Amino acid sequence: MPSRPDLSLSWILLAAYLLGSIPVGVLLTHLSGAGDLQKSGSGNIGATNVARVAGPLAGILTLVLDTAKGAAAVILAERYANGSALWLTLAGLAALVGHCFPVWLRFKGGKGVATALGVFLVLSPQAALGALFLFVLVVGYWKYVSLGSVSAAAAMPLLIYFLWAPRHAPPIVVTLGTLAIAALVIMKHGANIRRLVGGEEPKLSLSRGREPE
Repeated sequence: MPSRPDLSLSWILLAAYLLGSIPVGVLLTHLSGAGDLQKSGSGNIGATNVARVAGPLAGILTLVLDTAKGAAAVILAERYANGSALWLTLAGLAALVGHCFPVWLRFKGGKGVATALGVFLVLSPQAALGALFLFVLVVGYWKYVSLGSVSAAAAMPLLIYFLWAPRHAPPIVVTLGTLAIAALVIMKHGANIRRLVGGEEPKLSLSRGREPE
């Protein structure tokens, strides 16, 4: 059974949330002179919309830095909480919540795919790479970024379970945390799922203009 959280380490969760809440896409779009990201393209603060609004380079930088936020939060917990699986998982979840509900943007954030990838690149690189492969496969075949994101999120609990360590299942707290992260990412794609079912979801395109995302 996982030990109870040490309240003296609760600052890790605040730091992880604040890391996750940094609106990288909004800042890069503003610095590029492309205007207000939340009022351009789809209005989403993720890398896909940044690429549409501010160009591919800004989109790639957003993807890399949003991923780094999730990884940094888990590395922080790994260092100061003696590698506790509980704190690593909580820190990763806090970073994702920060990205999806950033205080700086009145809690209207992104969908968390890149940040979740960063979390799992530290927690379980093999599972993260498996999810990334699935994402690329789905997007490459069907051309829907949202479908790739939802597919990767849905597969992550199974990937974590089977790839955590040879012949060893992950700690229960990691399993529960992974389920929570997957559920949050999928929940944030609710509108996309409805459009996919209705045949109205736009396919991958970096052309500028307001598109659902």
